[in-house]
Amino acid sequence: MEIGSKVVATSAIKMALSADRQEEAHLKKQLLEEFGVRAVAVDYGGEFINSVGKIVERAVVAAKREGVINDSHADEGAVAGASREAIAQIMPKALGLNVGGKIGIARHKDHVSVAIFMGIGLLHLDEVAIGLGHRAVNG
Repeated sequence: MEIGSKVVATSAIKMALSADRQEEAHLKKQLLEEFGVRAVAVDYGGEFINSVGKIVERAVVAAKREGVINDSHADEGAVAGASREAIAQIMPKALGLNVGGKIGIARHKDHVSVAIFMGIGLLHLDEVAIGLGHRAVNG
């Protein structure tokens, strides 16, 4: 089976939707064993505008820490760019509101995907959204 952008993107989404640390760890192990996909998830939260930079930073740091990407300018830029793309897809719903959720990052060879699951709060009327970004880097 060819492992391409669809499997990597799906893996990032699954990581972003995982319920807790145990599920993250189980899914991370399963993705590596079944597909050779390295993955990680990290939580975030705060007011949307102030959180954008923190979300990108958390994604890059988590991906490096867990060995999803190498400590290279190209890999860091791929995760940062895919994170910004995912954020841009959610931005219209989230501007000016409080947000929280999880970032899922997955990689296989030259495919890197970042999925952002976001709960968007307005009083007790919560909205949810998912943004997805993908980049290609030298594997």
